Amino acid sequence: MSATRRQLAPFAALSASYFAHIGFFNPYLPLWLKELGLGLVAISLLTAVQSATRLVAPYAWGWLSDHTGERVKLLRYGASAALLISCGLWLPGGFWWLAGVLGLMFLHTSAMMPMSEAAMAHLVSSGGAFDARRYGRVRLWGSLGFLITAFAAGAWFERYGMGHFPAWTVLSLLAVVASVWWLPDLKEAVPAHEKKQPIGPLLRKPPVRWFFIAVFFHVLSHMGIYIFFSLYLDALGYSKTMIGLLWAVSVLVEIAWFFTQSRWLPAFSLTAWLVLCALAAVLRMGLTAAWAGLWPVLLLAQALHGLTFAAHHAVCIALLSHHFPGLQRGRGQALYAVLGYGLPGVLAGLGGGVLSARFGLASVFWVALLSSVLATLSAWQGWRLRHPRP
Repeated sequence: MSATRRQLAPFAALSASYFAHIGFFNPYLPLWLKELGLGLVAISLLTAVQSATRLVAPYAWGWLSDHTGERVKLLRYGASAALLISCGLWLPGGFWWLAGVLGLMFLHTSAMMPMSEAAMAHLVSSGGAFDARRYGRVRLWGSLGFLITAFAAGAWFERYGMGHFPAWTVLSLLAVVASVWWLPDLKEAVPAHEKKQPIGPLLRKPPVRWFFIAVFFHVLSHMGIYIFFSLYLDALGYSKTMIGLLWAVSVLVEIAWFFTQSRWLPAFSLTAWLVLCALAAVLRMGLTAAWAGLWPVLLLAQALHGLTFAAHHAVCIALLSHHFPGLQRGRGQALYAVLGYGLPGVLAGLGGGVLSARFGLASVFWVALLSSVLATLSAWQGWRLRHPRP
């Protein structure tokens, strides 16, 4: 094993364990809350707690890690605290108890991937440029972790019921804790002249503004999948095993993309890829909204995840490395989490709950279709800035 592979192995383990946790938690949290007797609005509010914490936590952790250089120590603290807090899911309690436990847990986990990717940024760069092959090899382990737990948890819950959901949470976070303690305890040097570097001037640049606008609408369209997809399929009569299988299909194509992305990314510019991914999202949301009752069509829609998430995420990480160099990268990653996943998640959780309660779950995906159209137009504007007409 080469030195670079040995250095990347702990980050691959963290990616695998973290997304193994997400792979069962996000798809099945709504179904567990439903079994507890909560209604659609309450479920949507509780699932939106994760996104609400992303409004503040990633940037706060990112700022702290940029100014101290102690990314690994912060990761260890966050994972260990989340593990202890998750034990509260075993205790009986109503809506507010669950909101408190989930909120505290997510405050400690929502910045883990931004901090991890900032910590390994120098390992997935080659000659100062983003190395798609190295990044893909690390990130695909996260997809494998997600795939295994999404499918295994679906089969488990189908057979034994949703009562074991808290145990799955604790065990998966235990794996995350083990992974962060495997990371090398390296402290990044923080030169005094770089500590006060502001990122305001960067955010005022038109390419950066349009990048974040496009990310916002693109991820907003996907929040229908992340928050309401399992409930939507359950309402249509799909079994929990089939729900897990459909989640697994999306992750299989995600793995295929991360494994081969170094072959495809050079075909277009990064901004052109954003446009292509947004167009794929338009198709995916349209198919999900109109023909979810036909499983072959739904299978095709889920297969588009390779473009709408995996390719989009890889391109975003590459653009972040370009827009936010050096000691600004932690805050750049954090802004990506806040503007790309925090704010859209809160809006989708609150708005989607009201929409689904009044007009049915399919209405969420029609609104997601509109959001993906706006993402396409925003990404197109970003591409035009990079390719102006003569």
